[in-house]
Amino acid sequence: MDKHNFLVIGMGEVLWDLLPQGKKLGGAPANQVFHAAQLGAKSLLISAIGQDELAEELVAELDEKGVAHALARVDKPTGTVAVRLREGIPDYEIREDVAWDHLRLTVEARMALASASAFCFGSLAQRSETSRKAIAEALGLLPAEALRFCDLNLRQNFHDREALLFCLTQANILKINEEELSHLAQELGLEGTLEQKLLTLSERFELKGLALTRGGAGSLLLRGGQISEMPARSVRVADTIGAGDSFSAALVVGWLSGLPLDELHERASALSAFVCTQQGAMPEHPRP
Repeated sequence: MDKHNFLVIGMGEVLWDLLPQGKKLGGAPANQVFHAAQLGAKSLLISAIGQDELAEELVAELDEKGVAHALARVDKPTGTVAVRLREGIPDYEIREDVAWDHLRLTVEARMALASASAFCFGSLAQRSETSRKAIAEALGLLPAEALRFCDLNLRQNFHDREALLFCLTQANILKINEEELSHLAQELGLEGTLEQKLLTLSERFELKGLALTRGGAGSLLLRGGQISEMPARSVRVADTIGAGDSFSAALVVGWLSGLPLDELHERASALSAFVCTQQGAMPEHPRP
């Protein structure tokens, strides 16, 4: 199928990353739909912003970057995250009770969800009951055949067992990192080798696919009975912000395109390595 016919929707946080060198647009779902669009798919961001100056700047930036959006306006401040970089690795301080803690579906969002090819979500936006209910409502509007991609994205203490189980039971493709796998192993009693834990997780929650990212140790993908392992690429790192989200976008678009597992993995790894060489989460992709 032509990837230009795919509609990839991301729902959850959109915010400003407040970096030492200035603010950069961010939030995992926003990053994912930006990269999906760069890869040639149609995409849409569903989120919420405030009534403030930061909201106006955010909309202008999304428009400039070509990110389609269905943003609810709420009487809360637009989201911000203080980011400290240590050798390119970000440490986040995420502000609470902001606009994306109050997600709701606009008419445009509801219409788009009914024809989505893939829906991307995570645990962070579920730190509030309001947003958790909105994400659950969105999942209920998807076509039966849509990919339900969850990047678990555990941050600070903004998750609980209920949110974890919601993500695992609602997703059919799951992306986690090593720290998150360790947390899930404790919560769910996963035992054995790394691969055994992943296989148990995949079987227990009937996942179509599972991705494990391991930073400098590379990544591992499961699809059906296939396993693909890939080492990390050696690049000069500017920062790692958004690298995992670009990996997610390439994984989703590659999956929808029907790519073989190793080729899909190769493309996702190459894109995330490129993003590591750039500042911020949304660098424009190099053109062939």
